[in-house]
Amino acid sequence: MADASVKAGRRSIPITHPDRIVFPQAKVTKLGLAEHYAAVGAVMVPHVRDRPLAVQSFPQGVAGKGFFVKNAAKHFPDWIKTENVPKREGGSLRQVLANDTATLVYLAGQNAITPHIWTARADRLEQPDRIVFDLDPATKRFAEVRAAARSLGDFLRDLGFEPFTMTTGSRGLHVVVAIRRGPTYAEVNGFAREAGAAFAATDPKRLTTEFRIAKRAERLFVDVHRNAYAQHAVAPYAVRALPKAPVATPLHWDELSDRRLSPQGWTVKTIQDRLADGGDPWEGIARTARRLPAASRLQG
Repeated sequence: MADASVKAGRRSIPITHPDRIVFPQAKVTKLGLAEHYAAVGAVMVPHVRDRPLAVQSFPQGVAGKGFFVKNAAKHFPDWIKTENVPKREGGSLRQVLANDTATLVYLAGQNAITPHIWTARADRLEQPDRIVFDLDPATKRFAEVRAAARSLGDFLRDLGFEPFTMTTGSRGLHVVVAIRRGPTYAEVNGFAREAGAAFAATDPKRLTTEFRIAKRAERLFVDVHRNAYAQHAVAPYAVRALPKAPVATPLHWDELSDRRLSPQGWTVKTIQDRLADGGDPWEGIARTARRLPAASRLQG
């Protein structure tokens, strides 16, 4: 097939090798991937705008070798927004900001399958406005993940937060809260670690913050490591590099009680029907931002 193009806002994005199969099992092509990001852009961009991106790229499709890309390529067009992001060890990276649908589509055309985002925005890189709790199961018993997410939601509400959740498109669930900007990454990361440990301590037979897999046994890992400077988490509505082309999907909180819920329940072929039926469950998440509680709230 000759090169194709995908309309994204006022731009028409060229897609080279559009018929290349990116997901062999799901029979999703490179053009299909780009069309996914064009279709979800309206709901996805508010969650990724102004956040530095790290993208997983698979030039030969998900059956081939993949790698993370953080630096914007020199050949990227000048309409794509970027930010110079300082590295802790010195120097900086020029990272993409996906501030419009066209950028998401363009990245798909550059073989980028999965965008990951910072928990801070570019204008205040040292002050995150999200805390991410990644519930990573050791078994395939997803009911335990759903139960843990519900309990974590109650725990966070007791601290004054309003929790949101999404399937990761991989194995588990993310539980996310919005916070008011002000505290530094060091402060937010410290709070997240303390909160994760306090939550895991409520059910130590089933939950753990142990980083080493060998010491977790079958306990669910409460992972808070995405809350440090320069770390990132999979973006809402991003496609995961897995055989069925699953999509990281924001949920309504009561969906955690649905036994049919699966971490890979929606794919590039089904997510549009979900959005058409119910819209974006995370719409307005920024308006729920709360101040970071004092450490004494955790001790209590």
